[in-house]
Amino acid sequence: MVTMQDVAERAGVTKQTVSNVVTGRVTVRPATEARVRAAIAELGYVPNLVARSLATGSSRTVGLFVPTVSAPFYADVVEEVEDALEERGHRLLLCTTRLDGERARRHLAGLAARSVDALLIAGDQGLTGHLPLLADVRFPVVLCAWEAALPDGFPVVTVDYEHGGHLAGRHLRALGHERALVLASPAHTVRTAGFRRAFREDGMPLPDDAVRTAADPTFRGGLAAALEALRDHPDATALFATHDVLAVAALEAARMLGRSVPDGLSVVAHDDTPAGLLSGPALTTVVLPKREMARQAVGLALGAASRGARPDPRPRLLLPALVPGESTAPVR
Repeated sequence: MVTMQDVAERAGVTKQTVSNVVTGRVTVRPATEARVRAAIAELGYVPNLVARSLATGSSRTVGLFVPTVSAPFYADVVEEVEDALEERGHRLLLCTTRLDGERARRHLAGLAARSVDALLIAGDQGLTGHLPLLADVRFPVVLCAWEAALPDGFPVVTVDYEHGGHLAGRHLRALGHERALVLASPAHTVRTAGFRRAFREDGMPLPDDAVRTAADPTFRGGLAAALEALRDHPDATALFATHDVLAVAALEAARMLGRSVPDGLSVVAHDDTPAGLLSGPALTTVVLPKREMARQAVGLALGAASRGARPDPRPRLLLPALVPGESTAPVR
């Protein structure tokens, strides 16, 4: 069995330095840390988690709540969080709410009694009302990918979703589009507001019936809503979908109605998930900084855990970016 002493000898450092790198409790110079981690990888050293937990009072485990892993966005968030934790020597404990409020309550109540170093909660759907369950927990709690109103007392690392919608609107306005539709998920009112603001700034406010909410924000539900919107507004030259699955549904609706994309209809998406990459034409989309969001949330949570303090509650808003694809073009 490879020991910590073996790693120290291979890296040319003391055993205590290896311990500092593994536990993360003491900052080590980047070059030294790199040598130690290289030696760990080369030798296949696996720390004794039970012994370490008893010695440090740390479980080296962080909980993560997501609504679902079937949605590509949350699957990406899970992977980014897991990568960030692994780099810091922590394990991931994953819970899904499946948009079930009672299931969320049970998981939160269970986690409150578990030995985790910190808890991350990604996505606000069905969870806002249950956050009081975490008011007295002993570990740091950090919210991320939060789109609803930010709750008091909890630090949040999230995306400026309103700015994302605004970017989509400004892109279409720059291409000369004056008559646009919005195909939205019920949870994406902030993105819709940003898009409407972009048109309102140019003195072209969107009529209320230009915004269609897909009650079932899946491909099937999006297709039905897109077909209805395009039939009701045959003069519309552009459409903003508040996430990629709805955008792909809009592409299919346009095809069914004989509207070519982008010549007859420009389509802008939001989220940059694999669904958009598989569409034809390639979607113009608002890209979210998921990797940076995960790393900031992990760093904030573990930093607070190492100090035995609550994390700074000030919200951290990360800016999305619009990446042009083949689904938008100047209006004819």
